[in-house]
Order: sequence, then structure tokens, then C-alpha cells
Amino acid sequence: MTATEATCGRTTGTYTNRRRRTARGHAPDPRAAGPAATVASGRAAQKLGLKRGEFDLAVHLGLIGTEAPPGGGGNPRVGRAEIDRLRATAGFPDSLREKVRTARTAEAAALLGISTVRFTGLARAGCVSPVAFSLNHYRAVVWLYLVEELTAFAAREPELLGGRTPDGMRAVLKAGGDRRARNWRAHRTGRLLSRTADPWARAAVRASALDPVQLAEVVDDPYERAYLVRMRPAGAFGRPGSVSGREAMEQLMPADDPDEILWCRVNLVRELDRARECRPAPRPGDGRPRCGPAAVPPGLRVPPRPVGREGRGGPGRPNGPRPGLRLRLFSRLGPGRPPGRFRRAGTVNTLRTASQGRQVGPHADQGSHRGRLARRLALLP
Repeated sequence: MTATEATCGRTTGTYTNRRRRTARGHAPDPRAAGPAATVASGRAAQKLGLKRGEFDLAVHLGLIGTEAPPGGGGNPRVGRAEIDRLRATAGFPDSLREKVRTARTAEAAALLGISTVRFTGLARAGCVSPVAFSLNHYRAVVWLYLVEELTAFAAREPELLGGRTPDGMRAVLKAGGDRRARNWRAHRTGRLLSRTADPWARAAVRASALDPVQLAEVVDDPYERAYLVRMRPAGAFGRPGSVSGREAMEQLMPADDPDEILWCRVNLVRELDRARECRPAPRPGDGRPRCGPAAVPPGLRVPPRPVGREGRGGPGRPNGPRPGLRLRLFSRLGPGRPPGRFRRAGTVNTLRTASQGRQVGPHADQGSHRGRLARRLALLP
């Protein structure tokens, strides 16, 4: 029998035994079957024919359902049943791509049949809201708009696409107002709130729109603030670990208008009241046995920790001064110490004689710095 035949025989036998164990009623391991029922985000984007940015936007809009990974850690995964459902829809994949199709300012203006200046004024006045953003080569923010929302706006407000600019819109533009970032934050907050029912997660979404100073004024408890930061949703932008993307998110997320800040604070207080009624924020030591007499089993005698010079060593270290401490301190006495391997014994004898009050040796001066150091070293055991 060759090595290949032996290997095939062991493989066939293992497969046969596995089938016999399954036929006898042994259920397969759920941990092994769990990851097979879901796929990673990148693999799901390939199966759905979407780019990574389009896939992230589809998840953000609620078009693609995700599941928590096994064990509760890592990135969300997509179930195979969800992929099969989307692939079975009419017009796939063009219908799914059309729902996540975005346009920049120039493309959006061309789509509506207006100039870029007119469209920029509509966006700054808050008539249309961006759904996402990207960064150009100069790391400047470029706003993205959903094509579906643009076509719906054109059908709903055709008078704003031409003619004279309304007075309210002209006043906002003349004052230098720009509501694009504010509308993007509102759009993002609404989408994130619709995807979660946990009260602390909803409060974390509200808290993400406030800077640390505003958050500290609303939430006095530092453990609650830390829990809100830990529950804060991750920004769905750019590549994982993109430094420029994180910096852009940090600049765009905090509210800047006074009325927007007030609105965010009021909503955060309401969500915090509901979260506190549901469960308190975790604190250090929750769910763990505390140190004390109650944690010591009955009948176990715990020796007291020594106090004094003998107890300075701590566990795993010898008590008292370290072996080489005296010799290292002797080197500070300067020239005149006994040379050679008899240096330690000669120096110790000199110091002991000096400690008894007799003027012996060059280091026995009672009033000098060396004499004081000699007297202190002589007192060491």
C-alpha cells in the first residue's frame, strides 16, 4: 500500500465514521455551523455585486440586514438567507445599485438641470440633505447625495429649481449659513436610532453629537460617560483604520449651532432617563467577588502581612536590603576606598570603626558628607 492509498483510506474512514456518528443522533457542533450560515462583509459585497462603499451605504440605509458575529466581537456579518433574499428581488443587481447610487455636486446639478451654484445654494439652505461624504486628494470634504432623494425633491419642489430665490433661502445664504453638516448628522442619527432598540445604545447615538465638554455637563457620572463612549457606533466611512476618515468624522460629528446643541442635550437627557430605568451603567467590580473577609473561605488562615523593614520586599523578593545595595552605595564615597577584591571587607571595617567614634581612615570625618553616609551604612544589618 502506498502512502497516497493509506492517506485516502484514513480520510475515507474518518468521513464514514463521521457519517455514522451523525446518523446515530449526534448533532453537529453549533459553533462550527454558525459561521457557515453567515459571511463576512467583503464576501457579501462581492455576492451582491456592490462596491465596499455602496455596501456600507446599503447597510446604513437598512437595505441589507446584518447579524452580530459569534461571540459578540468583530465586524457584523451577513446571513446567507439575506443574500438569497436580495438576489431573488426583481431587477437584481441593478435595482439594488440604483437605491445606493450617489452623486456629487456637479453630477447632482446636471441631474436636476440647474447650475452648480444653484444646487450648492439649495444644499446650504437645507433643501437637500447629503447622505454621506468622501475626501478628495486635498482631504477636503465632498458631500454625496442620494439620486433617489434628488429626483423626489425635483418632483416635489419644482419651483425651487428655477426663477427667483425665496427670501428665506436668500437670508440664510447671505448670513453665511451652511446646513449640510447639520442635515447629515440628523440623517445619520435617525438611521442609527432606527437600527437599535437598546436604551444605552440609543443614548450613545445621541451623545455622539456632543463634544466632551457638552457631554460632561449633561452626564455627571464618569462611569456613565465611559459607557456611552464604549457604546458609541462606529463611523461608516472609508477604509477600516483610515486616519483621514476618522479625523473628518471627529470634525463633522459634534453639533456646532446653539439650537442644535440644545436639541441634542434635551434628547440625550430623555434617552438617559430611559436607559437608567432599564439598567445601570457598569462600574468597576460589578459581577466579581470583592476582596474582604467575605471572600476568604471558612477555615483558611491568612497570615498577616509583615510591617516594617522586613516586609518591604513583597512577594517573590527577599526581605531587607538587596545584596548588592551596600556595595553600590560604597562607590559614592569617592577616591580612597580599598582597591581590589578586599575593597568590601576593608571598607566595612573602616565604616564600623568610624561608627564607634574613632577617627580612622580617610572616610571617618564625622562632620563631612562621607562621614554621615558612612554612619548610615554602618547601621544597615
